Amino acid sequence: MIRPALTEIGIFLIPFAVYALFLVATRSSLLVQSSWSVSTIARLALLAFLLVIASLVGLAHFSGAPPESTYVPAHIENGRLVPGLEKSGVERSGLEKSGVEK
Repeated sequence: MIRPALTEIGIFLIPFAVYALFLVATRSSLLVQSSWSVSTIARLALLAFLLVIASLVGLAHFSGAPPESTYVPAHIENGRLVPGLEKSGVERSGLEKSGVEK
């Protein structure tokens, strides 16, 4: 659970890092307060917020199991614990015959 949180924090920090690199590349003063005005920080924060929202939408849309799949919870077969898994529509018909419920 910490990895996705750190990923989103990293994505949030990208605009600030790019701006800092821009200041270094243009030989502007990186640590001078005028380089980091409130309006500049607000714009960077807005851009960072939009990047985080876009990454969360992309994560929700492109990750996870396919819509037609069914989750088969962990169960015990022949005295052994079988971990839970996703079954596609084609594989589900075999599950119904083996006695595993949907």
